[in-house]
Amino acid sequence: MSQTDPIADMLTRIRNAVLARKKDVSIPSSRIKVDIARILKEEGYIKGYKVGEDKKQGILTISLKPGEGGSNAISGMRRVSKPGCRVYCTREDIPKALDGLGITLISTSRGILTGRKCEELGVGGEVLCHVW
Repeated sequence: MSQTDPIADMLTRIRNAVLARKKDVSIPSSRIKVDIARILKEEGYIKGYKVGEDKKQGILTISLKPGEGGSNAISGMRRVSKPGCRVYCTREDIPKALDGLGITLISTSRGILTGRKCEELGVGGEVLCHVW
């Protein structure tokens, strides 16, 4: 199976696991996916993550966090920049997810950061996704 957008695949696997009320989800690992998982943990959207070894690239296992009333901490995720249509922002026009209720993940020269952190540091970059 050829995979053209691994980040969209990661978001879809997490969305599907949330809808199926799974406790955790396994994804083929990469450095950018581990960075995304680290930010989701720091922002309180997931319980934790770990990278396991396999014969190829490793497996990233994400432990999903239950929210209030039996729902999940993640209620939605949307990919913004796609391989066919890249979306960039400057430090002045960083987009907000759900009018500031969610987080925006941005790939910058300083690594993957949240929109809030980009505003603090005064950097822009490629808008990866919104999480709420």
